[in-house]
Amino acid sequence: QVQLVESGGGLVQAGGSLRLACKTSGGTFSKYVMGWFRQAPGKEREFVAANNWSRRQTSHADSVKGRFTISRDNAKNTLYLQMNSLKTEDTAVYYCAASTSGNPILSSLWRVETYDSWGQGTQVTVSS
Repeated sequence: QVQLVESGGGLVQAGGSLRLACKTSGGTFSKYVMGWFRQAPGKEREFVAANNWSRRQTSHADSVKGRFTISRDNAKNTLYLQMNSLKTEDTAVYYCAASTSGNPILSSLWRVETYDSWGQGTQVTVSS
């Protein structure tokens, strides 16, 4: 059973930056498809970015393209999300997710159902 622990959230002014980290334990991290999702109050959980190491694929939601970058360090079993030029609408709880079985294709990485393991989330608040 893989465990995911997010860190790095906090309060930042609009235009600022944050770097989220997701430390994993259990299993073989390099085999997992990893993703970041977020959920704002009263809204559904939405896709932010994903990384499939085995296929050498990454994907970012249109709303964060050019501002956020997903990356991973397989030696450290850690997933990252570098967030630049933050906007107030980026305020949400950010979740790390893992797909630990199969090898989902790029077009499925945005789906919540693709992932079977989730972290507890970390709050990101962007003030104006």
